Amino acid sequence: MAATHIALFASGLAVLLLLVQGSPPGPVVQCRSGNTNCTVTNGYGAFPDRSTCHVAAVAYPSTEQELLLAVSDATEKQQHMKAVTMYSHSIPKLSCPGGPSGQGLVISTQLLNRSVRVDMATSRMTFEAGITLRALLDAAAARGLALPHSPYWQGITLGGLLSTGSHGSSVFGKGSAVHEYVVGMRLVVPSPVPVNGYYAKIVNLGEDNPDLLAAKVSLGVLGVISQVTLQLEPMFKRSITNRVVSDVGFEQTISSYAAATYYGDISWYPSQRRVVYRDDIKVPITTKGKGVNDYLGFRAQPTLVVASLRASEELLEATGNAEGKCVLFRLQVDTLIAIGMGFKNNDGSLLEFTGYPVIGNQSDMQSAGSCLRSAEDNLLTACGWDPRFAGLFYHQTTISIPFTTIADFIADVKKLRDAHPDALCSTELYLGFFMRFVRNSTAYLGKTDDVVDIDITYYRSKDPKKPRLYEDVLEEIEQMALFKYNALPHWGKNRNVGFLNVKNKLGAKLDKFVSVIHKYDSNGLFSSDWTDAVLGLRGKEVVVQGDGCALEGLCICSTDDHCAPKQGYYCRPGEVYEQARVCRKIKSVEADG
Repeated sequence: MAATHIALFASGLAVLLLLVQGSPPGPVVQCRSGNTNCTVTNGYGAFPDRSTCHVAAVAYPSTEQELLLAVSDATEKQQHMKAVTMYSHSIPKLSCPGGPSGQGLVISTQLLNRSVRVDMATSRMTFEAGITLRALLDAAAARGLALPHSPYWQGITLGGLLSTGSHGSSVFGKGSAVHEYVVGMRLVVPSPVPVNGYYAKIVNLGEDNPDLLAAKVSLGVLGVISQVTLQLEPMFKRSITNRVVSDVGFEQTISSYAAATYYGDISWYPSQRRVVYRDDIKVPITTKGKGVNDYLGFRAQPTLVVASLRASEELLEATGNAEGKCVLFRLQVDTLIAIGMGFKNNDGSLLEFTGYPVIGNQSDMQSAGSCLRSAEDNLLTACGWDPRFAGLFYHQTTISIPFTTIADFIADVKKLRDAHPDALCSTELYLGFFMRFVRNSTAYLGKTDDVVDIDITYYRSKDPKKPRLYEDVLEEIEQMALFKYNALPHWGKNRNVGFLNVKNKLGAKLDKFVSVIHKYDSNGLFSSDWTDAVLGLRGKEVVVQGDGCALEGLCICSTDDHCAPKQGYYCRPGEVYEQARVCRKIKSVEADG
């Protein structure tokens, strides 16, 4: 989610539904000698700039005391640090320490994965930060409790999802961001002077402590989260129905739909001119139904099938066959819709999906990720994006646009779609324009308005110098969202350009956050060039200039060399949003002119 939404190649679905195993992802930290001389990556095997993160060592504390010792030892040596989660699903370089390459320390929260305590009288539970979302939901359900909202992907940890502001979909109550349900947190932070013999200390933040507003969405720059206390509620059920309609005028319904549907979301397939509304409501725990969300894209997938899909996509890209993409991915979407997107009724039928509504416990319906929990099978099957085989590889642009301007944004995208009917087919392998709803936040790095959060996932070449089909259209949409509509980025997703001007967009809230950084980590041991650049600190910049830099979203093109002129891609203004600068494939005569 990380949140990503991967569909399955239609010809492999019948095989997939029979599979019960799948190779879990490999470790994101690899060391040459014990726990030293290591490299760190993310769950996709590539950071946005394709760099390799080298660190001196990795620590695996299993208790808060061991975590305190690890932070203390590094602080005493003035060694830069970063926390790294079990599967590390953030796309940006949030897990790579600052300082000289190869000299930092990563502290894995993999063994800090337990439930700590429960208070049934208040429906509050405390968890260690390294617990995965799936384990957290199960632990709460065993007590008859439910987490009100969560991301859709189970492979993230509590500390990781909080640090990046991850969320579900709702504008009801406090909204869908998990950090709004944090009522307490324990951090281990550096100390410039010894405290009880340690160059680190434990900070215990209660719900009335204003520093919690910084800690509950922090990008990992304050220290390492040790424990989190969440406000839960008694278990309930959800009733889900996916409804397919034409996209004519749908942008005018987004706000009213969000206001009327407790957990609703929207998948827009622009080239297919259709929309899938997920009508998703709370129902009493006594409602009949044992449904489960086992989203197909998050199941163990046959690696041969996924590799075949990727090979097909690469061939269509290489031959410039955008129409072929449209045909392939429409079949894909038709198949997914017909079989319920992976929802299971569990009503005793031989079929997994027997019709809507699908009703089940909140803990079973709010997220998916069974590819993480399957037995090792030597990569016969795996999560579809696992970098150990030639599977799916993609960019993500995930931006939040206020409800007040979302209809205008969609109308602008439609103008580009109408001018280039095949240009957006590449997004439709990945749920098209996937829209969720998030309320304005109390967190300093949270949302500043009630927003529609849009995931746009699309093809990425293994060769960073190789442009995509209709490179210019998605670049224009990205820049239009960021600059015309002042969209905020999702902290755990996006290419570099997605984080431009964040400092100005957050304004006074960012100033408050920075003051808390200085309070808890005055020497910046948990900061890095990346987080400094994103937050506009210490003179760092997110843009990386160079030949071909715009192809990977490392820059916005200002010269043709930032694109791929030898392959016919030149830097030109946008068509609908003319202030955009995009890499457009044009004829040589036009290029010369």
